[in-house]
Amino acid sequence: MRAVVYKGPFEVAVEQAPDPRIQHPNDVIVKVTSTAICGSDLHMYEGRTAAEPGIVFGHENLGIVEEVGEGVTSLKQGDRVVMPFNVACGFCKNCVSGYTAFCLTVNPGFAGGAYGYVAMGPWPGGQAEYLRVPYADFNCLKLPAGTEHETDFILLADIFPTGYHGNELAQVSPGDSVAVYGGGPVGLMAAYSAILRGAKKVFVVDRVRERLQKAEEIGAIPVNFAEGNPVEQIKNQTDGEGTDKGIDAVGYQAHARTEDREEPATVLNSLVETVRATGALGVPGLYVPSDPGGPDEQAKRGMLLVSIGRLFEKGLRMGTGQCNVKRYNRQLRDLIIEGRAKPGFVVSHELPLDQAPSAYEKFDKRVEGYTKVVLHPQR
Repeated sequence: MRAVVYKGPFEVAVEQAPDPRIQHPNDVIVKVTSTAICGSDLHMYEGRTAAEPGIVFGHENLGIVEEVGEGVTSLKQGDRVVMPFNVACGFCKNCVSGYTAFCLTVNPGFAGGAYGYVAMGPWPGGQAEYLRVPYADFNCLKLPAGTEHETDFILLADIFPTGYHGNELAQVSPGDSVAVYGGGPVGLMAAYSAILRGAKKVFVVDRVRERLQKAEEIGAIPVNFAEGNPVEQIKNQTDGEGTDKGIDAVGYQAHARTEDREEPATVLNSLVETVRATGALGVPGLYVPSDPGGPDEQAKRGMLLVSIGRLFEKGLRMGTGQCNVKRYNRQLRDLIIEGRAKPGFVVSHELPLDQAPSAYEKFDKRVEGYTKVVLHPQR
């Protein structure tokens, strides 16, 4: 089959890879119809992880069940399904508690597994024509037959639930004001989710014109940090108090406001100042325990200078961690089916799999309006 294979920093190629096969009675093989490029993929693409050449990328996957293991009971050939990026068993202590992002079974020695991602287990990614899905009864979410809502449903694999998860971590409630730092796909989904949850006012902080424009189109208030301190801009629009809640949708590759250099703790520290005393922060943005490309020795070891004194002084609460997609994906799917949610607005490009190398390059450079790319392997 054809698949997107990592070759080295800033290089992927579409190459022939082994066809997946049923290895356990609980497996299914999915013929992938849509697979998205994620901002997290760019960490590997840029050489900022320990990813080795040869890994097949792709943790946001949707398709049609092609083959069914004899132990699978709830799925049949021809079913349309979307898979959480989390590979999970469904029966370990964490899965039973709803923490499927921290499964204790699928990646021995580590809490959590994912498709096509470094250190997240032996699971090839789905930026390919076919994908093996383990524990399929648990990991596959059924979708209505056909092709309707394809660009909405593909976002159920990761970014829509992850944006919603940011709101859960920050405990966003109806009537809250919310500051979302980062207007990329997850940030836009976090802002959209805050609006769905009844937030009265949602700010989106970024400097990329296309992102800020999309934020405004969904009813959020764009804040361009290149035009001034975002903390001051937001406080000026909240009677000097700041917001009730804040969400970090950027993570460890955050950039300094006035210089073109990375400053990994800048978003966390800005949120500490943006959110009012006794408010809450949600941090779905990715932070890592080691970063070979970090700007200093501390950052390379995943140690950042965060204003813990101010966090404590203001009585702020903070929730962190990867999204447990299965906690949200069924309900979010039903909102899409009922026409209450249309997250596909964030998709900027739909391309055949063969154009993946160009799409990675353009998405990485944020050019030509590349905000979210969906690849279609069967085209």
